[in-house]
Amino acid sequence: MRGEDLGLLDVVDINCDMGEAFGRWHVGDADDTALMTLISSANVATGFHAGDPNLMNETVELAVRHGVELGAHPGYNDLQGFGRRKINGTAKELVNDIVYQVGALREFARRHGVRLQHVKPHGALYMEMAVNPELAQIFVTYMRAAAPDAFIFCMGNSATHRAALEAGHPVVREFYADRDYDDTGSIVFTRDAGRPDPAAIARKVVRACKDGRVKTVSGGDIEIQFESICFHSDTLGAFDIALAMRESLVSEGIRIAPVSKILKPETFQ
Repeated sequence: MRGEDLGLLDVVDINCDMGEAFGRWHVGDADDTALMTLISSANVATGFHAGDPNLMNETVELAVRHGVELGAHPGYNDLQGFGRRKINGTAKELVNDIVYQVGALREFARRHGVRLQHVKPHGALYMEMAVNPELAQIFVTYMRAAAPDAFIFCMGNSATHRAALEAGHPVVREFYADRDYDDTGSIVFTRDAGRPDPAAIARKVVRACKDGRVKTVSGGDIEIQFESICFHSDTLGAFDIALAMRESLVSEGIRIAPVSKILKPETFQ
């Protein structure tokens, strides 16, 4: 956790989007089994942007075996576009899609004797919720009723974060290791991140944890607060990125732990 002075963050969660395939099709060059050894929280695709029942079951089983906490990762109903294209719909319709997807993953979690630690919307849906107060509020209202102890993962500077805090719902701010930031503290959405340099990402993450700052695409330098570091399994070189981050954090004395071991849901009430 980090003090108000933005000093050293001595324990942090590492989360990654997992199970992002469909049948025989796979996105990215990383293997989920290898990645699972390096993270503390898994965002499991729930069938709309990626994932299918067999893969969801397999990913949950893999996370349980490695002691990784589970999160549902619902997205737009957009397999062809990997959930990174905006789909128009009312806020109620979109949240009903989320309810459907979270329910599916929760049943697989129950099957393996665990519960969901968090819910994190995916891709374009995540970005839309960040700027859409109505969607964020309806989503948080659903979470208060159906999963009051499950964390919501989101950007700190977002409508999602504000709605969760106003409702007293457990919420986790993310730092995006493999994405750039603009001067407002929002991530710059991209369809193709290329193959980032793992060492450069590790330095970026360590600086964010130690100094609470990150460089922006305009050359600025802004404050950033977070409890979890996110990277994407579909980013090329994802395993090397995760390994470099984890080794660098540990060498700086920063412990890796799931948010359920760092934060208590009742502190948000």
